[in-house]
Amino acid sequence: MNPALRRCLTHRIAWQQRLNDPVAEPRNRLPTLAPLRRWQAERLAAAFADLRRDPSMGPAAEFFLTDLYGDKDFTGRDRDAARILPLMARILPESLLQAACDAIELGALSHAFDLRMAAALARRRDPLAPITEADYAKAYRTAGLRRLRSHQIDLVHKVGTMLDAGVHHHGVVRLLRASRLPAQLAGLAQLQQFLERGFAAFARLGGAGRFLEIITRREREVSDRLFAGHKDPFAVS
Repeated sequence: MNPALRRCLTHRIAWQQRLNDPVAEPRNRLPTLAPLRRWQAERLAAAFADLRRDPSMGPAAEFFLTDLYGDKDFTGRDRDAARILPLMARILPESLLQAACDAIELGALSHAFDLRMAAALARRRDPLAPITEADYAKAYRTAGLRRLRSHQIDLVHKVGTMLDAGVHHHGVVRLLRASRLPAQLAGLAQLQQFLERGFAAFARLGGAGRFLEIITRREREVSDRLFAGHKDPFAVS
């Protein structure tokens, strides 16, 4: 592994761990964080319901909603990545290591935004009231950082593109299958399962270009409408 990529993985894993540490980052204890993440997961599930119903796109849509862009706790997976880093550097192509690096950045960046939004929601008159679209939109704008929001969507496209390329690397697919039991015995099951789910989902697509274009186009439109204060920000085609 080239030194720059090694530094990238090491830095992003450490960043993810700090962000999820309730001592280093007290906003993890906010009572608004879990409801916010559920709200976002439900919004995304509804927004991509058509893709989830599509026979070829459904598995990839579910993978994005649960493993890359949802309310799942990724700390175990990324802890696995830190532990297995020396082995990964020897057996996986750099393109997949870069995909892992970007997936960890995506998870950390998404969590960082969630912390900012949870803090904004906690400042409501009734912090524990159900989250409305208006509440969400206001918290989204309060969190700000529009360029980083755009980068978040860029990462979705980038990780998807790299996973799609990896599907066609037959040696990697065979390696993943062969390493299933050793990964479990080594306590690395979460990372192994993440990679296997990603490869299985993208293998069904027969090319991820259209799928990724739909996801990123819709999410960019939603982001633009939220920042613009549109009265119906989630009504995108």
